[in-house]
Amino acid sequence: MGKGPFSFRRSNSRRRPKKAAQSTPLLSPQTPLPIDVNSPPINNNGSSLVGGGGGGGGAVGKVKKKAGGAKLWMRLDRWGQSELLEWDKNAIIRRAAIPARDLRILGPVFSHSSNILAREKAMVVNLEFIKAIVTAEEVLLFDPLRQEVIPFVDQLRKLLATKSSSQGHGDGTVDERENDVNVSSGGKWLPVSEAAEAAEGVPYELPFEFQVLENALEVVCMYLDSSVEDLERDAYPVLDELARNVSTKNLERVRSLKSNLTRILARVQKVRDEIEHLLDDNEDMAQLYLTRKWMQNQQADALLGGLASNSTTAIVPHLRRLSSTRSGSMVTSNLLDDNDVEDLEMLLEAYFMQLDGTRNRILSVREYIDDTEDYVNIQLDNQRNELIQFQLTLTIASFAIAIETLIAGLFGMNIHCTLYDREGIFEYFVGGTSVGCLLIFVLIFGYAKWKKLLGS
Repeated sequence: MGKGPFSFRRSNSRRRPKKAAQSTPLLSPQTPLPIDVNSPPINNNGSSLVGGGGGGGGAVGKVKKKAGGAKLWMRLDRWGQSELLEWDKNAIIRRAAIPARDLRILGPVFSHSSNILAREKAMVVNLEFIKAIVTAEEVLLFDPLRQEVIPFVDQLRKLLATKSSSQGHGDGTVDERENDVNVSSGGKWLPVSEAAEAAEGVPYELPFEFQVLENALEVVCMYLDSSVEDLERDAYPVLDELARNVSTKNLERVRSLKSNLTRILARVQKVRDEIEHLLDDNEDMAQLYLTRKWMQNQQADALLGGLASNSTTAIVPHLRRLSSTRSGSMVTSNLLDDNDVEDLEMLLEAYFMQLDGTRNRILSVREYIDDTEDYVNIQLDNQRNELIQFQLTLTIASFAIAIETLIAGLFGMNIHCTLYDREGIFEYFVGGTSVGCLLIFVLIFGYAKWKKLLGS
C-alpha cells in the first residue's frame, strides 16, 4: 500500500520535466516565422503566399504542403515578356479571380475536352493541350514546357513583342508600358473622344485576350490538320492493300486506323462544337470581351472618383490605354457597346470553317474506309457464294455416286440371284449402272443451272 502512491508520485515527477522539455523546442520556431512569412515572395511562389497564422509547427506544415502542390505556370504579359513561375491553386485563384472549380477544367481529368469559359475578369481556355487563363493584361499558361505548347508560346511571344515594338515607335503614340487609354499629344493626355479622333485612320487591332485566343485556335487547328494529314498518308495505302489482299494483318492495321480516326474526329468535333456554342449565344461572346469590361470598370471608377473630388482633370490619368493602334470607331463604339460582338464572331467563324473543313477531311477518310469495307465484304460474299456453289456440285455428285453404291450394296448380299449364273453380264451391268448415275448427275446439275442455283 505504501509503495503504490510512492511509485505514482515518482512517475508524475518524471513526466513533468519531460513535458516541459518538449514544450521548449515548440516555442523556439515561433520567433523567426514572422520574418520568413512576411519576407517578399520569390517568383510569386504559391508556397510563399500562404499566410503564417497560428503555431510555428502548423505554419511550417502548411508551407510544405502548399509547396508540394505547386505547379509550373508561365506568365506572359501583353508586351511579350514571360517568366516561369510555380504557383499553387490558391495563388492562381487570387490572381485570376476565378472559381476553384474552373481549375479542374485545366486538370488531367479534362485533358481532351475543349472549353472556352468567360468569367468576370478572366477567360478560361482549354483547347486540347493549351490550358490557359487569360485576363485583359496577361495570360497564365499551364504546363508551358510541353512539346505541343512550345510553338504556341513562341508564336504568341513573337507576335506580342512585334506589336509592342511597333506601337512604341509609332507616330503620335505612347509606349505600351505606360498603361494609358488615351493618345498623348504634346505631353497632355486626351480624353476618350479626342483620343478617338487622334487615332482615326490607324489600322484596327484585336484586344489582347482575342489575340491569345486567336493564336491558341491557330495552333490547335494546325496541330489537328497535321494529325489529319498523317492519318490520310497512312490510311490510303493500308486500305488499298486490304482491297488487294484480305488478311488478318491487313484487317488489324485497318482496325488500328479506324481507332485513330475516331479519336481525332472526336477531338476536332469537341473544338468545333465549343466554337459553335459560342457563335450561337451572343451573351457568351459579349462576356469574353475582357478588355471592354475592364475599360468600363476603370472609367466608372474614375468617374466616381471625379464626382467625389469635383475634378474632371483627375479622371484622365487613371484611365489606361488599351492599344495605341485602335481606331476612333473602336474606342467610341466597339469598346463601349456591350452588344457588339462582331470582332469575336468573325474570329470564331474563320476557325469554325477551318475546323469544319478538317472534319470533312476526316469524314472523307471514314467514307473511304467504309467503301473499302463494303468492297471487301462483297469480295467475301462472292467467295462464299462460290464455295456454296462448289458444295452444291459435290452434293449432286455424291448423290449420283450414292445410287451406284446402293446397287453395289444390294448385289453384295449373300442372296442367290439368277444374274449370278449368266456369264459376261458383269461388265454390262456395271457400265450401265455407272452411265445411269452419270445421267442422273447431269439432270440434277442442269436443273440447278436452270433454277440459277449455280453460277453461269
